[in-house]
Amino acid sequence: MSDVAIFAGFAKALRAAGAGVTADRTRTFLEAVSLVGPDRRRDVYWAGRATLCAEPDDLATYDAVFASWFSAEEPRARTRSRQDRQVVVQAGLDEAPRGSAEAGDDQQVAMLASVTETLRHRDVASLSVGERAVVARMFAGLDVTVPRRRSPRRTPRRHGDLDPTRTLRDQLRRAGEPGPLRFRAPRRRPRRVVILVDVSGSMSAYADSLLRLAHRLAAASPRQVEVFTLGTRLTRVTAAMRLRDPEDALAAAGATVPDWSGGTRLGEVLRAFIDRWGQRGMARGAVVVIASDGWERGDPVLLGDQVARLQRLAHRVLWANPHRGRAGYAPVQGGIAAVHPHLDALVAGHSVAAFQALLDEVGR
Repeated sequence: MSDVAIFAGFAKALRAAGAGVTADRTRTFLEAVSLVGPDRRRDVYWAGRATLCAEPDDLATYDAVFASWFSAEEPRARTRSRQDRQVVVQAGLDEAPRGSAEAGDDQQVAMLASVTETLRHRDVASLSVGERAVVARMFAGLDVTVPRRRSPRRTPRRHGDLDPTRTLRDQLRRAGEPGPLRFRAPRRRPRRVVILVDVSGSMSAYADSLLRLAHRLAAASPRQVEVFTLGTRLTRVTAAMRLRDPEDALAAAGATVPDWSGGTRLGEVLRAFIDRWGQRGMARGAVVVIASDGWERGDPVLLGDQVARLQRLAHRVLWANPHRGRAGYAPVQGGIAAVHPHLDALVAGHSVAAFQALLDEVGR
């Protein structure tokens, strides 16, 4: 069993014993353990006590579960200075090994970093429950570049086009004496991003991660990001994605979507989106991201026609397909083959590294 699974199991056992352990506290605990070192039992004890206990009544439960889970002598409290705490947090990260114990800590931290880098490239559909918890925390580290557009309004700049109005006004203030020229340039405003996530049965292994990706993008530009789910019907989940905590956002989206892990009618649902939202302005000039495997039970011709309509409205249309990252993949399936001529880019959508590449493509 991996270290992550052991500590995640401890948090689960503590929650089962009645302590107020939430998903956020579990993530914080795992991050704290990765910093202090998982082989230092005393530091693991205090990391868990500081992050997993929500109130004083949880302390006795925590001590009992910790003693039974790790089956060793319970650590005793001691006074620790601020400098000592800083050394514990930084151990193994920026200090050279000074002994066998510290060398072991260095090795452990290096192993955890290696595991994290490996998980970045793993297909999220193949991850275990513990690995999914680690990957869920990795979404907060994704770099987001919000796409921008030129505004018709212009603003003063040191370089750009000549601003005759400001230049003339300055000369009038100087009684007609010549002076420096004034310039202006177009303003840059955030461009709208619309994300359509397929939550049908064939995409159930990826829907959670794709919605986390949508939440990460919405957190960077909440007023410019719209999120919908695609299945047998179209559901707008933008309000849920604007919640600050990703777990709360996914829970709210799950309560909103009525057709989770059901069938899919991509052509009809995209037509509904364009008729109700796209032509009214939401998709005009926007970057539209469709996250789906392209499994269409309806007419692929209808799907291709709707993506062509969308491409004429939007600034760019990107399609993220989880199967795109597999070796030997070719866009020959009915739905993907129908939409491929109308896409600006067909990208992978199966791993954290692929999600970062997708965000880079959106920002570009």
